[in-house]
Amino acid sequence: MEETLTFQDMNLDPRILRAVEEMGFEQPSPIQAKAIPVVMEGVDIIGQAQTGTGKTAAFGIPVLHKIDPKDRHTQAIILCPTRELAIQVADEMRKLCKFMHGIKILPIYGGQEISKQIRSLKGGIQLIIGTPGRVMDHMRRHTLKLEHTKMIVLDEADEMLDMGFREDIETILKEMPEERQTILFSATMPKAIEEIARTYQKDTQIVKVIKKELTVPKIEQYYYEVKPKRKSEVLSRLLDIYDPKLSLVFCNTKRGVDELVEDLKGRGYFAEGLHGDMKQVQRDRVMKHFRDGKTDILVATDVAARGIDVDDVEAVFNYDVPQDDEFYVHRIGRTGRAGREGRAFTFVVGREVYKLRDIQRYCKTKIKLQPIPSIKDVKNTRIEKVLQETRAIIESEEDLSEMINYIEDMVNDEEYTSLDVAAAFLKMAITNEEDSFEDFDLEPHYYGNDRGEKGGRGRRNRKRSLEDLSDTGAEEGMVRLFINSGKKNGTRPGDIVGAIAGETGIPGKLIGSIDMFERFTFVEVPEEYAKDVIKAMSKTKIKGRTVVIEPASQRQNG
Repeated sequence: MEETLTFQDMNLDPRILRAVEEMGFEQPSPIQAKAIPVVMEGVDIIGQAQTGTGKTAAFGIPVLHKIDPKDRHTQAIILCPTRELAIQVADEMRKLCKFMHGIKILPIYGGQEISKQIRSLKGGIQLIIGTPGRVMDHMRRHTLKLEHTKMIVLDEADEMLDMGFREDIETILKEMPEERQTILFSATMPKAIEEIARTYQKDTQIVKVIKKELTVPKIEQYYYEVKPKRKSEVLSRLLDIYDPKLSLVFCNTKRGVDELVEDLKGRGYFAEGLHGDMKQVQRDRVMKHFRDGKTDILVATDVAARGIDVDDVEAVFNYDVPQDDEFYVHRIGRTGRAGREGRAFTFVVGREVYKLRDIQRYCKTKIKLQPIPSIKDVKNTRIEKVLQETRAIIESEEDLSEMINYIEDMVNDEEYTSLDVAAAFLKMAITNEEDSFEDFDLEPHYYGNDRGEKGGRGRRNRKRSLEDLSDTGAEEGMVRLFINSGKKNGTRPGDIVGAIAGETGIPGKLIGSIDMFERFTFVEVPEEYAKDVIKAMSKTKIKGRTVVIEPASQRQNG
């Protein structure tokens, strides 16, 4: 039953549960499910787990549970082999205790000015995360006192031993109070680890998670170093350049899924979300749209994406770096199926590049760094596609004589050259998809209320005409409505949902797909609410203007 254990089953502090939810852990990883309950009991453990299994939360959550924020003494120490890991662990611990006021965390490591660390330690730090050498240095200076320390964690203990830290580790353990809890995490179990456990632990319990053999499919794998606020723009550019038939985008949190879906819809893409808060009927509807090609882009969390089995996925985007190496393999394994070509793109923010290196090491795969494509790259890609389509028409030996006559008349009457006419048609072809090719610098100011208007990107499926869209019909049990307000008016999907929910009292979750264009929008609502929505919305303003709302079919027949 360990697979089905939830964080709610672990009797955790509600503030930690809230942080866990915000960090996107929908379900404990195997090492978390096994280790957290045992560590919470206060016993000494050896946790055998590799990097990338979620082990930081496995020891971090119990450590935070046992810290008293009112006591300013150092109560717990986490030893790490490298400064990078110490910083990474400290970052994750800060996220876990985000809603627990009064807990101070300090990473201490070589290479950082020691006087700054000393000043921080004098202020009272309950949790120290450090490398053995620098922790020893502070102990010698008496700037770090261990008499009140209740817990010590040795993270990646085998790595610390390989780096020659055994003597330092043993010195630190000897200085600690006899009555303490000693937690040891190691990917392997060399003899030296067993000796340390025998000497410095009592009644040790072993918690073991052996990772499966990871095989990564042979697909092209790239990563991009991106600032958080630039992610959606970079995603848009990649979608436009590669133009995948179907795309899967993975976020680590449910909120991240909802926000990205709204952003993509605002940019004119056919995107829908999938996460754990959705009812089964909603999930089924979203998956049907994705399989049928009504939705080009499916944005999902790892847990919600289990069971997705669609052969035509041409690209997987890791919008957030996955929490677990195995998640990476599961994610990208959903493209490049049945001999098809597949691509995987990962967005890396700051120090997440170290996490990506771990993924590469354990998955025995190569993920190549790529430059962020410019707007000029996007424009050149579109021009090349139009020229390819032009070549295909010419080479198909289709009868073009009527079209040639029109061009000849224009050339003769207006004194244009045939090259002038061809260039004008090419410009029309690409500007139908993109109002402007202004090369935004991707700075945060680009993201605001006008992002849908400025950020619209040309897409294969957005060329559908008004008639095509209304003819697709609504989902069973839903009615498709036309609203005469779109991106040109500054309207966003959230405005539509807010207006309908606010005027009619319909829960926002019941509102179906929203297809937004420059001057109009289509929205699906449950059949039983359709008349109420039309009646209520006839008196409503969106973005300061009264809107017309009517059944989409009526719009076409009228």
